[in-house]
Amino acid sequence: MLFKLSLKNIRKSFRDYTVYFFTLVVGVAVFYVFNAIESQTVMMEVTANTREIIRLMTEALSSISVFVSFVLGFLIVYASQFLIKRRNKEFGIYLTLGMGKRKISMILFLETLLIGIVSLVAGLFVGAGLSQLMSAFVANMFEADMTEYKFIFSTDACLKTILYFSVMYIVVMVFNTINISRCRLIELLQAERRSEKQKLKNPWLCVLIFIAASAVLGYAYYMVTAGFGKLDTVDKIVPPICMGIVSTFLIFWSLSGLLLRIVMSLKGIYYRGLNSFTLRQISSKINTQVVSISIICLMLFVTICTLSACLSVRNTLTMQLDEMAAADVEMTKHVGITDIEKETMSESAMAVYGLSIKEIYEAVGIDLFSSLTDVVEGHIYMDAQLTFGATLGDLLESIQSQYTFLGYDTVEDIVALSEYNAAAAVFGNETFTLAEDEYLIVADFQSMVNIRNLTLQQGQELTVFGHLLKPKYAECKTGWLEMSGSHVNAGIIVVPDAVVQDGFCWKEFLLANYAADKKEEKREIEEQVQGIWHQNNWHNVSADGMVNITMADGSVQQFSVEDLNSSLPIIDTRIDISEAMVGMGGLMAFIGLYLGVIFLISSAALLALKELSESADNKERYHMLRKLGADESMLNRALFRQIGIFFLAPLLLAAVHSVFGILFSIHVLEVFGTVGLAKSIATTVLILAAIYGGYFLLTYFSSKNIIRGR
Repeated sequence: MLFKLSLKNIRKSFRDYTVYFFTLVVGVAVFYVFNAIESQTVMMEVTANTREIIRLMTEALSSISVFVSFVLGFLIVYASQFLIKRRNKEFGIYLTLGMGKRKISMILFLETLLIGIVSLVAGLFVGAGLSQLMSAFVANMFEADMTEYKFIFSTDACLKTILYFSVMYIVVMVFNTINISRCRLIELLQAERRSEKQKLKNPWLCVLIFIAASAVLGYAYYMVTAGFGKLDTVDKIVPPICMGIVSTFLIFWSLSGLLLRIVMSLKGIYYRGLNSFTLRQISSKINTQVVSISIICLMLFVTICTLSACLSVRNTLTMQLDEMAAADVEMTKHVGITDIEKETMSESAMAVYGLSIKEIYEAVGIDLFSSLTDVVEGHIYMDAQLTFGATLGDLLESIQSQYTFLGYDTVEDIVALSEYNAAAAVFGNETFTLAEDEYLIVADFQSMVNIRNLTLQQGQELTVFGHLLKPKYAECKTGWLEMSGSHVNAGIIVVPDAVVQDGFCWKEFLLANYAADKKEEKREIEEQVQGIWHQNNWHNVSADGMVNITMADGSVQQFSVEDLNSSLPIIDTRIDISEAMVGMGGLMAFIGLYLGVIFLISSAALLALKELSESADNKERYHMLRKLGADESMLNRALFRQIGIFFLAPLLLAAVHSVFGILFSIHVLEVFGTVGLAKSIATTVLILAAIYGGYFLLTYFSSKNIIRGR
C-alpha cells in the first residue's frame, strides 16, 4: 500500500518535482561525462606523450569529482527539504487520519528511492550520449585518430556515479526521517498560513552599513587590480577575498532594509498595479535569506571567473602556438661555468662545456644536421655586473617597494645583434640595427615590459663588458629567443656585435626546421633529435670509460661518458610544445567546464527551489488577490517580476565582482596569455544564459502552476 501511495504521489506531484528531477538528471549526466573521458579515449590513436597528458587530465577530473559530489549532495539535501515543505499539509492530514510518522518516513523513503532510480537511469542514458560528443571534442583537441573508435559505455564511470549518488540519497533519507520525526501536527496543518517574521531594520543603519560595505568592497577591488604588485604571497591575497565575502553579505543585508523603504517613498511606483505586493515579497525574501543569496552570488562569481579564465587559457595556448614555436626544433647548451662550479668540477667536465651541439651529436653517432634545414646558431652572454637591478638605475628602490617578489640580483641575458636578427627572422619577429653605443631590450612578458619601459623612457645607460651604451628605443621591443607555448621572455639585452666577448659566453642555441613535409617524416626526425637523450652507446669508448671526440679544428680529445651525459643539450620541439600546450589547455578547459557547470546548476537550482517554496507558501495570498479583483495577467506579471528580480540580484553583484576578478586573473595568468579572453567571456555568457536563464523560465512556469493550484 505504501509503495502504491508513493507512486501515486510522484505522479500527482510531477510538476513539483520538475526542477528537482531535472537537476538530478543533469547532475548525473555531467558527473558521468567527465568521469568517462578516460574510457572514451582508450580507442583513440595518440602519441605516448598525449596519452600521458590524457591520463593526468582524467586523474585531475577524478579528484575534482569528490568535491563536486559534496556540492551536488548539498543541493540534493536542500531540494528534498523543499519537497517536504511543499507537502506539509498533506503529511498533516496523514497524521490526522492515524498514520504514524514511521510510515510517513517510509513513504518519503520510497519516493526518494524511486526518483533516485529514475534520475540515475535517465542521467546515465543522457550522459552516455553526451560522452560520445565529448569523445569527438577530445579527439579534435588532441588530433587523435578515431578510425577504430566505437561506442563505449564506461562501466567504471557508471559504477562511480551510482556509488556517489547512492550515498547522497542515503543522506537525504536520513535527513527526511529526522525532519518528519520532529514535526508537530499543528505545524504541518498550519504551514501554509505561517510566514517568516520580518523585522524592520533601521534605515539609517542600513545606509551606513551599505556605504561602509561598498567602500570596503571598493578597496578590495583596488587591491586585486591596481595594487596587484603587493600581493606576492598567498597570505596577502586572503584579506581582499575575506573583505569581498563580508562586503557581499553586508550589501544584501542593508539592501533588504533599504529596498522597501526607498520604493515606498516613490508613491507613483509603489501603488501602481501589484508593485506593493511584489516589492514586499522581494524585500521579505532578501531579508530572510541574506546568507543564501550571498552564497549564491559568490558561487556565480566563482563560476564566471573560472569559466572565463580556464577557457581563455585554452584559447590562448592554441592561438599562440604558431607564433611562439615557429621552428621545428630548438636546442640550448650551457657553455659557461661559474666560479663556484670551477672549484668542484674536474678538467674533463669543464672541457665538456666547451663542446658545441654539433660535436655532441657527432660523438653519439647521430647524423643530425643532414635532416635539418634553415639552421641558425647563436650564443647568449652574461656580464656578472649587469643584473636586473642594475638596469633600473635610480628607479630601483621605488620598483622594489612595489614589486617585492622580483629577482633583482638575476644576471641579464645579452645577445649580439646579428645573432638575434638571425633568430628573429626564424620566428618572424622584427629585426633591428644599432649604432656602436646603443642597445635595445626585447621582451614579451607584459608585466616586465611595463617595468623596463619606465627605465628606458628615462634613457637609462648601461655598462656592458666595459662599454657604455644608451637605449635606442624608449620602450621594449617584442621578441624572444626561446621557443615556448606562451610569452615568458622577461627581457634580453641586444647589443652591437663588437661589444660581446667570447670569454663570457654562457649558452649556445640552435634553431632549425626538419627537412620533411609530412607529419610522419617529421616524427621520424624528431625521434632522431631526441635520440641523444636515449643513446647509451657512445662511439669509441675505451675500457676506462673515455670517449674520443674529433673537434672542429680536427684534433681529437678524450672525455668521460659521465661528463658527456651531464652536458647534453636541452631540446624543445614544436611537436612537444604543441602536445604540452594542447594538453594544458584541455586540462584547464575541462576543469573550468566541470566546476563552472556544476556551480552554475547548483546556484540556479537553489534559487529555483527557494522560489518554488515561496510560491507554495504564497498560494493563499495569490488566491486572496484574485478575490480582490486582480486578473491572471496581473498576477503573472507580478510573479515574473518577483522571480526575475530574485534571480537578477545575486547575478548583478556577481557580474560586478567578476569584472575585477577577471582583471585579477589577467595578472595571474599573464604567463599563459589572455589573447582569447573576449571569446571566453562570450562563451561564458552563453553558458550562463542557457543554464541560468533556463532555470529562471522553468521556475516561472512551475510557480505559475503552483499559484493556480494545479
